[in-house]
Amino acid sequence: MSATASGAPAPVRCPHRTSVPARPGRVTVAVYAADPILRVGVVQQLRPRPEVDLLDEADAERAQASLVVVDAVDDDVAALLHRLRHNPATRTGLVVGTLGSGTLQRVIECGVAAVLRRAEADQDRLLHLVLAMANGEGVLPGDLLGKLLTHVGGLQRSAVAPQGMSLSTLTRREADMLRLVSEGLDTAEIARKTAYSERTVKNVLHEITTRLQLRNRAHAVGYALRNGLI
Repeated sequence: MSATASGAPAPVRCPHRTSVPARPGRVTVAVYAADPILRVGVVQQLRPRPEVDLLDEADAERAQASLVVVDAVDDDVAALLHRLRHNPATRTGLVVGTLGSGTLQRVIECGVAAVLRRAEADQDRLLHLVLAMANGEGVLPGDLLGKLLTHVGGLQRSAVAPQGMSLSTLTRREADMLRLVSEGLDTAEIARKTAYSERTVKNVLHEITTRLQLRNRAHAVGYALRNGLI
């Protein structure tokens, strides 16, 4: 196997094989790697396993699991991940040398379902990755999951409302009233629940939609839910 003209990893070539239907019960796998040493390592680990069928380049598009094996994620790798994302037949796993929290978010946005560090890519872990993807599951090392959650939490905290206001600008009373709206209560019911007058309830909800430039109560509830405010 060699890299494509653009430098992106190309699918593995399996010598001495012809295109044959996948054997029942086996997960079909395509391996993409620009570096032949990386490719050989992964292929040699997976080839003896009866649970998988390694596909040749001609059949790579129909693989249930696609493994992209790289040192690091650059623009060429990201382009390949985006392309694989749009293939409904496959789920993509990344076997990578180094991956920071910012890059982790990038590859997940590219549709990667599972990540494994190359240094940890022994036969059992590679097989677990492939079988998990075939079952619709995701796989992520615990420390990377923690970094991702921290990164996403930081993005949420730093996000701003349409007028530049922090998401924390919702008061407890406003959040409580939006939560009751989300439960289907009308103005009179919210007034009884909160011990405020109906006029106050209307004013509070109007203030939320006006301040955050939202269309109506339903829009306000959706906005609050998406941003973890209620």
